Amino acid sequence: MKFDDFDEKMRKFEQSIDQTVPQDCYMVARLDGKGFTKLTKEKLSLKRPFDETFRDAIIQTIYYLMDSDFDIAYAYSESDEISLLFRKNTNLFGRKVRKYNSLLSAEASVKFSQLMNTTAVFDCRIIPLLSVEDVKDYFLWRREDSHRNSVYAHCFYKLLSDGKTPAEAEKELSGKILDEKEFILSTYGINLNSIPKWEIYGFGVYFKTVEKVGFNPVKNERETTTRKKLFTDFDLPSGQNYAKFIEQFVK
Repeated sequence: MKFDDFDEKMRKFEQSIDQTVPQDCYMVARLDGKGFTKLTKEKLSLKRPFDETFRDAIIQTIYYLMDSDFDIAYAYSESDEISLLFRKNTNLFGRKVRKYNSLLSAEASVKFSQLMNTTAVFDCRIIPLLSVEDVKDYFLWRREDSHRNSVYAHCFYKLLSDGKTPAEAEKELSGKILDEKEFILSTYGINLNSIPKWEIYGFGVYFKTVEKVGFNPVKNERETTTRKKLFTDFDLPSGQNYAKFIEQFVK
């Protein structure tokens, strides 16, 4: 069989399960740390329940991805999770899902592993969203997920500090709603305002336009130029103000 015949035959198998995100959809990628609970407990020496070194490695990983060719408009992170919103008109890789899943997980895993000096792996899923409202709801959902997970984590480690075993702490928190967990924190003199906001609600990364003053030797004068610079926002707005904030990234 000639090469062209082989190529035509085998490409059909290779492409048989190819998926692409329609051009009229918004596209979000969510990266999750694989086995990070074990990683953070057994291989890394971290502060509990949240650690700035770990957080900063996540930030630098996001910067690395956003400084690449992926055409990312906005990133949001909570714990070991990263959500990436792509510009709607992007056509990178022909919007093939397998390309985004494989390359984003690989590049994030390599970068984070280098930063933390250990082997760490992220998986990736692509989420197509039909409307601006869907995009806003997605990020509101992840923000609330951060809220719930963070309150649980702070409760869990406070109970451990009181001498409870992990199993006993899990049992005490099992079935309790968010308000009840926040009440447990209050018995330790802790309210949400006393915890760094990024620990509770996560943080965002996006490009901001900044001014830079320089010297133009041709004109022999100082001049101001603008450029885009990545910015980490640890004080994201809440509720519908956050939804409104997200609108600027879906144009």
